[in-house]
Amino acid sequence: MDEVLHRLEGGVSWITLNRPDAMNAVTWEQREHVIALLADASADPAVRAVVLTATGKGFCAGADLRNPPPTAPQADRIAGDVSRMIRLGAQRLITAVLDCEKPVIAAVNGTAAGIGAHLALACDLVIAAEGARFIEVFVRRGLVPDGGGAYLLPRLLGPQKAKELLFFGDAVPAEEAARLGLVNKVVPADGLEAAARAWAERLAQGPTRALALTKQLVNASLDSDRATALAAEATAQELNMTTADANEGVAAFKERRTPEYRGR
Repeated sequence: MDEVLHRLEGGVSWITLNRPDAMNAVTWEQREHVIALLADASADPAVRAVVLTATGKGFCAGADLRNPPPTAPQADRIAGDVSRMIRLGAQRLITAVLDCEKPVIAAVNGTAAGIGAHLALACDLVIAAEGARFIEVFVRRGLVPDGGGAYLLPRLLGPQKAKELLFFGDAVPAEEAARLGLVNKVVPADGLEAAARAWAERLAQGPTRALALTKQLVNASLDSDRATALAAEATAQELNMTTADANEGVAAFKERRTPEYRGR
């Protein structure tokens, strides 16, 4: 059985975690496959949007602790081994989503826990099925949140609410996650794929390079001062105005017609 399903459909790269019996707890092989698919999406002009979803009842139950990556036995570890594993593992996965040059939609079909929650929250847009839950499970295991959790949550929620979720590890239902701003939209479970497809197809018909630059600007702004952010904005617009889509958009406005963007 393929543990990661992939298809390209109408300019949309569909990446599906496929270990339903394990609630899609992610293995290191799956992680590497997803990272590679996201890199391919950035480089392939035929890909203009990405949907990240899963089969079964769970979106992703976190890292698969029963099948860890090949590392030295605990008794043989030295200082630096764990931090290296985190940098090269969970952090690379989350960074691959954040840095993908195409907009990424998370279609969260069920429980997203630990690194699974961070995988969803790193996406540009999040659609959740009714019944989905988000759980910062690390504290329940006596662990520090990794995979970018302490980076993502304060930026989405502010520090006080982020600490509440990280300190207590309580499950956040989809509707509450939407109220907090973690989720863009909650839909019935049987409408999740259709909702993700509708947004992905709209994105795939948009000005792909402008969307990529917009994503970079928004993500960078959270770590930038005003002067840096405004300088980056001006540079991005300068670059964007060299694209065929920007020229098409301006021409369509002048000619009072709908633009036809080609992602170039």
